[in-house]
Amino acid sequence: MIHIDGSFGEGGGQVLRTALSLATLTGTPLRLDRIRAGRTKPGLAAQHLTGVRAAATLCNAKVYGDSLGSQFLEFVPQSPPQPGRYRFDVTTAGAVSLVLQTILLPLALTHGESVVTLCGGTHVAFSPSFPYIQQVYLPAIARMGVCAEVTLVKWGWYPRGGGEIQLRVTGGQPLSGLNLQERGQLQQVRGLAAVTELPSHIPQRMANRAENRLREAQMKVQVKTSREKGIAPGAGLFLTAHYSNSTAGFSALGKQGLPSDQVADRACDALLEFHHSGAACDLYLADQLLLPAALANSPTYYHAQAISLHLTTNAGVIEQFGIAKIDINLDQNLVCVFPQ
Repeated sequence: MIHIDGSFGEGGGQVLRTALSLATLTGTPLRLDRIRAGRTKPGLAAQHLTGVRAAATLCNAKVYGDSLGSQFLEFVPQSPPQPGRYRFDVTTAGAVSLVLQTILLPLALTHGESVVTLCGGTHVAFSPSFPYIQQVYLPAIARMGVCAEVTLVKWGWYPRGGGEIQLRVTGGQPLSGLNLQERGQLQQVRGLAAVTELPSHIPQRMANRAENRLREAQMKVQVKTSREKGIAPGAGLFLTAHYSNSTAGFSALGKQGLPSDQVADRACDALLEFHHSGAACDLYLADQLLLPAALANSPTYYHAQAISLHLTTNAGVIEQFGIAKIDINLDQNLVCVFPQ
């Protein structure tokens, strides 16, 4: 049994998610304590608990400590992960993308077809939004051999949630390493300014502001607008920068009292900061590539925008399972993953 201190590194939910994915894949019994000790409200929140139960369902695990607020968890897989049709509901606005990232690789490396419905928050802060998963994360790991696609069924914003996505996975393909040391030339920025249950002038203002800002920076840009139905009001701008060898994603969410122009500025500022860095992987993709890279059959090399505490924490958890050696060059923001 592997014992992991949940307060390690940043002490957040990534420690739990990575450990669950690897325990499910490898069949290794797992014990975690001090879960999310680095957070204001430590222990399992709804989205983490859903991730635990989703992983447990895949491998028929025996689980102890799976309750809201629990800072202790024991997870003992009883079988290899099984493909199939699954439905997991966070029941709050907790991010479905984080549940998706917990179970995706176990399904992707298991022979068979899987269809997973995930309910909860689809576009919420402090987590990958649905457009990021669809347009940045999945295309990146598709280059490594992961065959998966997602569909947005219902929009779900904080604090109401109520969103739904569907994940389809064709499993069983071996993963290969990736070289993302150079991103190449910027080809285009594409974006979506979207609202639910709000007036149409709001997405138009976000789109206009973003296009003007990015054209001033000599970028080719197109931002579409969308006004959708939902169970509650919500707004956001989602930008994807397409380079010849990589893709990066940036977003900002609206909230009451925040002007549309400022929402657009937040997403544009993040994109421009990345563009000027010269990196191939944005801050979040740099962290999210570690696990598939560790499970590949050849090394992965990439140039990160920055080496975040999230990334080094994730690397430390992966290395505890003994499946890869991860070298991080802090001076050049280069990450090298050597599967073992």
